[in-house]
Amino acid sequence: MGEYKNLLFENQDGIGILTMNRPKALNALNTETLSELSQLLDEIAKDDSIKVVVITGAEKAFVAGADITEMLHMTSAEGRAFGLLGQATFNKIENMPKPVIAAINGFALGGGCELAMACDIRIASEKAKFGQPEVGLGIVPGFAGTQRLPRLVGKGRAKEILFTGEMFDAQEAYRIGLVNKVVPPEELMQAAKTMAQKIMKNAPYAVALCKAAVNLGLDVSLDAGQDYEATLFGVTCSTEDKKEGMSAFVEKRKATFVGK
Repeated sequence: MGEYKNLLFENQDGIGILTMNRPKALNALNTETLSELSQLLDEIAKDDSIKVVVITGAEKAFVAGADITEMLHMTSAEGRAFGLLGQATFNKIENMPKPVIAAINGFALGGGCELAMACDIRIASEKAKFGQPEVGLGIVPGFAGTQRLPRLVGKGRAKEILFTGEMFDAQEAYRIGLVNKVVPPEELMQAAKTMAQKIMKNAPYAVALCKAAVNLGLDVSLDAGQDYEATLFGVTCSTEDKKEGMSAFVEKRKATFVGK
């Protein structure tokens, strides 16, 4: 992996730990950080030794938002370009075949909440805080917050969060379905790694196709989604992992998957 000014990355036995690392700015997202994240995600996608990715933040924050000092003097064209950069970067997380877990350790506001929502699974520390406070700054979310939030928590609740701009805690995030689970701060990274290890026990190609099916299915009709699922089911039936998984089940032994 390349050297990055605002990011840390470590491959821990197939679990890629990606840490947003601008602690003095509460890991706020500026153009440089988004560009680095986009590049690192490309590297991760190509590295077959990385099976699952965990994204977290350094020190007090996950990501406190987009960098207001950079946005302050943006023109309309610059603002649109900044939004498109954030969206394209986060889309790489959503579209990457590898599962991505957000380990939300602190503030996940604005762009930070949007980053978490692009991940497949969200685990929050009890100290985590969430919100989309953009309207209080005279702007709207720019990194797909208005699109992913209603898909996760429903239209009415999403509008409440977006219109009020109020911050809420991890338990409320869990109650409305924004996060999968809440754990004590000292258990957060282990909980994310444990989840990653559970995923890694399964056939990686099958997991990747599950991710693709869910993502596509939310944006098409039920009939189209079902047709896509049937196609993917057919694809998996010709894989080595399917033969191994089913043989292992019949033979009452543990399967050894190769990702093919």
